[in-house]
Amino acid sequence: MLTVSNLKKNFGPLQAVKGISFEVAKGEVLGFLGPNGAGKSTTMRMITGFIPPTSGTAVVCGHDIGAAPVEAKRCIGYLPENAPSYNTMTVTEFLTFIGRVRGFTGKALAEKVESAIAKSRLDNVRRQTIETLSKGYRQRTCFAQAILHDPQVLIMDEPTDGLDPNQKYVVRQMIKEMAADKAIIVSTHILEEVDAVCTRALVIAGGRIVANGTPAELRAQDPQGRLDVVFRNLTLTEEVTNHG
Repeated sequence: MLTVSNLKKNFGPLQAVKGISFEVAKGEVLGFLGPNGAGKSTTMRMITGFIPPTSGTAVVCGHDIGAAPVEAKRCIGYLPENAPSYNTMTVTEFLTFIGRVRGFTGKALAEKVESAIAKSRLDNVRRQTIETLSKGYRQRTCFAQAILHDPQVLIMDEPTDGLDPNQKYVVRQMIKEMAADKAIIVSTHILEEVDAVCTRALVIAGGRIVANGTPAELRAQDPQGRLDVVFRNLTLTEEVTNHG
């Protein structure tokens, strides 16, 4: 459902992403792991068409994001880091607005909004303005806008960052419930996210992929099976290579 081919991104003399390729199939939840500054968010923004790649491409449900951006974006739900929303709108008003932007009207629009509210556990705050919500509920509201059109590919950048343990649990449950019929990417630097929701993990450091495997395969790289040790060994080696 998603094929990423040799994506590269330069910002002036800085090469932030250095040729990343991977695939995500229906039913997979891919953990996109890496330290801050590794190139995770830049890669997400290229896949979703927010910024153009220097070279390479992403194909979403058969549509090249560069050659057919509108068709590709119809298949994508995107939850960016620090997702924007309109603070003075209520939750229902905001999701209705998003639905209209997506081209829904009438009964279809109402059904999409109700479904997104139910899946995101927002019913008890649906009439509140977004500015009055806790961070957890604001994150769920932005999650709801990402899934409103029932996309085949769901891409989330740091979806649980800054949330308390209870809020993280709810967001992770929402991801699990939708995983069967979607291809999902969860970009994160929180290692516990891998065990919590991911079927496969891809580790990026210095703009390159340094590991790609199931959580069990990654753990097997350390005698004690400690994911934090494996992560540190993979990413520190790459950082030393790039900056040494």
